[in-house]
Amino acid sequence: MICFPNAKINLGLNITEKRTDGFHNIETVFYPIGWNDALEVIENKNSKQEFNLHLSGLAISGNIEDNLLYKAYQIIKQTKTVPAIDVYLHKTLPMGAGLGGGSADAAFFINLLNDQFQLNFTETERIDIARQLGSDCAFFIKNSPVYAAQKGDVFTDIKLDLSHLYIAIIYPNVHSNTKEAYSLVKPQQPNKSLLDVIKQPITTWKTDLVNDFEKSIFSLYPIVEQTKHDLYELGAVYACMSGSGSAVFGLFEKEPDIKHLTQFPHWIGKMK
Repeated sequence: MICFPNAKINLGLNITEKRTDGFHNIETVFYPIGWNDALEVIENKNSKQEFNLHLSGLAISGNIEDNLLYKAYQIIKQTKTVPAIDVYLHKTLPMGAGLGGGSADAAFFINLLNDQFQLNFTETERIDIARQLGSDCAFFIKNSPVYAAQKGDVFTDIKLDLSHLYIAIIYPNVHSNTKEAYSLVKPQQPNKSLLDVIKQPITTWKTDLVNDFEKSIFSLYPIVEQTKHDLYELGAVYACMSGSGSAVFGLFEKEPDIKHLTQFPHWIGKMK
């Protein structure tokens, strides 16, 4: 069985306070987009290993024990019987980009195992498994626009339709470290709730819908700020860095021509 884990963007991101557990409380809107990886799971009855990961596309570093797919498999095995499997992951979503690619792969993997092997996990149970893997991982279980609060894993469904717009995403070949990005930001309560800002006309988002990570990431990596400027120069009605970076997206009323930015990994498509 094959699926296509898709990325997300953050529409605004406010870092509101430091938590006693070392994490931060935030508020943001997660919105799914069409740029995706490819993931396939095949039962392997002849394998001596229970989990066999085959990678292609962009390189993924690290040990198998640190891979979110492997971690999800181990969590699921604690309560369900799952056969030995071959997992084929083709990576096109850049890592360290703020697009949630690794989290999407893990969440889609959970849903895939649930469907393929009839594990009968409820949606709530699948979300609970995903929460153990990362703060934004649970979002991809439902994969629809949400307002996210606390660590970014407490969701409120919102009605937000951007399907009339095009999106261009540029990854300026900068791997942003989320832990470092948080260390450079001073948490503060926003002047206006993101839930209110997101309801405003998109023409107001340029000034009112902010990402608190931008200031520190821009100071470290000027190319990220320049990329945002370039997207506005091309006519974006709204442009912003996604998550803790470094990918930058622009929303456009018509399909943009980004020829002079195509030296970087990029994706253009219609919003969902």
